[in-house]
Amino acid sequence: MKLGLRLPQRLGVDLQHDLVEAARTAEAAGYASLWTYERLLFPEMPVEPYVELPNVPWPEHSRQAADPLAVLTAAAVATEEVRLGVALLVAALHTPVQLAKALATVDQISGGRVIAGMGTGWSTDEFQAAGANRADRGRFLDETLDVFDAVWGPDPVTFRSPRVVIDNASVLPKPVSKIPVLLAGGGSTTSKSLQRIAKRADGWLPVLSKPGKAGASELRANWDRIREMAAEYGRDTSRMEMVVVGNVTFTDRPAGPDRSAFVGTLDQIMDDVRTVAEAGADELIVDLNLQDWFTSTRQMLDTAEEIHERAVAS
Repeated sequence: MKLGLRLPQRLGVDLQHDLVEAARTAEAAGYASLWTYERLLFPEMPVEPYVELPNVPWPEHSRQAADPLAVLTAAAVATEEVRLGVALLVAALHTPVQLAKALATVDQISGGRVIAGMGTGWSTDEFQAAGANRADRGRFLDETLDVFDAVWGPDPVTFRSPRVVIDNASVLPKPVSKIPVLLAGGGSTTSKSLQRIAKRADGWLPVLSKPGKAGASELRANWDRIREMAAEYGRDTSRMEMVVVGNVTFTDRPAGPDRSAFVGTLDQIMDDVRTVAEAGADELIVDLNLQDWFTSTRQMLDTAEEIHERAVAS
């Protein structure tokens, strides 16, 4: 299993200098990929809590999330080989043609290393700011995927949907090659999100929810079902990949038996890394942006290097 690292985008990051240092350090340490994430704004009185519990405020680390594609462009210029992904972009926050063009541009700058992670999103505050609404988020994602297929294909492009009309036009630049599109989603094995992944995606972007064997079994079962459905659609499942997102939260002492995955001491985090590998993941994204006690990007990178070293050793 390969390891990827989420780049620093949070409040307090020196974007002018830290991004280049983080990208180069991670590549030199052996990380196979670098990732960004999207958070459009920080509502002081949000419609939805950050987690599915009442009266839970959004965490301070979400106050800033620098633009994911701008950050990825900086990483593209600073590196040579690592893959460059977004996990994830919320389709409803973007106009589809502009997003397709931006991704293709970064792919050209990087020499063909971009991965597009996409999702429906959940924040009503963000949807309203982008002129969208929560009810249409699934439709917007499907439409965006349709636009990707059209404008990344040969010119001239002709395409029609409720929001997008392209009439016999060139849309450039094109990606170096087809950009892999990974989709987030979960739920039951018959859920619409898993069916969309099986039918349309190049891979799956899940989050490990439970540590240990229970978490590995649940992840593996859903992944097996996605590939079974993909095969039923006539797709080549050998080209699909599972890239798990690990949102790390360190604790001063070992977390109890009811802990969530990737919450605990470094030893417990490394146990979760092994769990993801046992579940059959192709790659794990290590996200260290949640640590309010990190005083510098260098401190974050020291931790990232230690995680990679321990993962290789084990």
